[in-house]
This record gives sequence, structure tokens and C-alpha cells, in this order.
Amino acid sequence: MDETLKLGDKIRGYICDTAELLNRALDAGKSVLFEGAQGTMLDIDHGTYPYVTSSSATSGGAATGVGVPPTKIKHVLGISKAYTTRVGGGPFPTEMPDLDAKEVRERGKEFGAVTGRPRRCGWLDLQVLRYAKMINGVDSMVITKLDVFDTQREIQVCVGYKYKGTPLDEMPALAEEYEHVMPEYKTLPGWNETTYGLKDGAKLPRAAVDYLRFISDFLQVEIGMISTGPERDATIVPAGTLLARWL
Repeated sequence: MDETLKLGDKIRGYICDTAELLNRALDAGKSVLFEGAQGTMLDIDHGTYPYVTSSSATSGGAATGVGVPPTKIKHVLGISKAYTTRVGGGPFPTEMPDLDAKEVRERGKEFGAVTGRPRRCGWLDLQVLRYAKMINGVDSMVITKLDVFDTQREIQVCVGYKYKGTPLDEMPALAEEYEHVMPEYKTLPGWNETTYGLKDGAKLPRAAVDYLRFISDFLQVEIGMISTGPERDATIVPAGTLLARWL
């Protein structure tokens, strides 16, 4: 308890009514960035229940979490890896075979930060991203870890599902159905050359550009940023995008 009280003294000067602070800043025209945790499919209300967290992991959760009205959130930036990962149990239609998953896991360092537990890895699921875009009202996207696919000869992208042979236009609402859907894939060529650390979009391989464009066209959303490595500056902001104008 004594140690905790000492820590309290150190942060005392930073304690305030954050809802008041943030609303005043927004009303004054200042820029405020809210960063969510986890992901849409772990959301307590809209995720793959019961394989979810205990809180709201959507853009709506940002408003309730910090105490600002949703009308003050002017732009929602959705973030996705170039592939899909999941920790623990739950439905994962695009989960890769062991050998492919092992390569992606090692290249992408997909291990839990605290436990070191290996994450499950799969191909990008555009049905999940379309659902997440709808739930969150995503205005533009960030695609991270593009470089992890530098050695892939072919890349699978999930563009739909079948359940008991019947095509589905959207994610099934029932968990027992989602557990048994079969993914429908579009196969795209890999680029088999390095994108690691690139900062200039003009230097991206043609096949990498095509992959990003396929994602953007399917989701009908602008890709405003691409990450090509773990370093902070290993980032591409395509010219003409909203993020490029802001930055």
C-alpha cells in the first residue's frame, strides 16, 4: 500500500476530468486522436460471442470510453494487418495450414507480447473487414505488415462464404453457423521481392499495389496508409489521400 501511495503522488498532477478536458479541446478546434484496443471481432456486442472480450472494441466504444459524443468523432481509421490473426479459441474460417501459418507467424513475429503464446494466422478475410467497416463506420484504412507477404508466391483472399453449400452474402449471425462456413477465395499473385522499410509508394512491386487495390475496391474504402516494417518511419502515405492532406 505504501508503494502504491508513492506512485499516486507521482501521477497526482495528471489526474483530471478527462471528459471535460477532451470536449473542451475538441470545441476549441484541436485535433484529438483516440486509439482503440483489440479488434471488432472481440467486441462484447458485435464480436464472435462467446469468444470476445468484456468491453466494446469498436469506434462507438471510443465515445463511451472517453466521454465524448459520437458526433465529435470526425474520421474513423480502420487498421488491419495484410493477413488475419486470432489469439485463442473461436471461429477462424481462413486459418492457414500449419506450414503457411508457421512462416507468417515467424516473419510477422506473431507471438503474444506478455505470454509469448503463438497467434493463429490466416489469409485476409474481406467478409470480416466489410463487417468491421460497417460496424465502425470506417472512413479510411491502414494496412500493416505488408512486408510479411514478401516471400509468398500466391496470396489467398477470402471474398465470401458458403454454409452447407449455400453462398452467403454476409457473415452469419449465429456462432454455430459461422463455426462451419467454408471460405471462398480469390487467388492473387505474390510479389516475391522485398517491401521491407519502403517509404515511397512508387517503389512498391506491381503485385503488392494490385493486392492493396483489390482490398480497397472490395471494401469501397480508401487505403490511407501502408506499414512495411516495425520501425515507426517504415510507412507509406499515398499521395492524394485524406491522411496525406492532413499530414
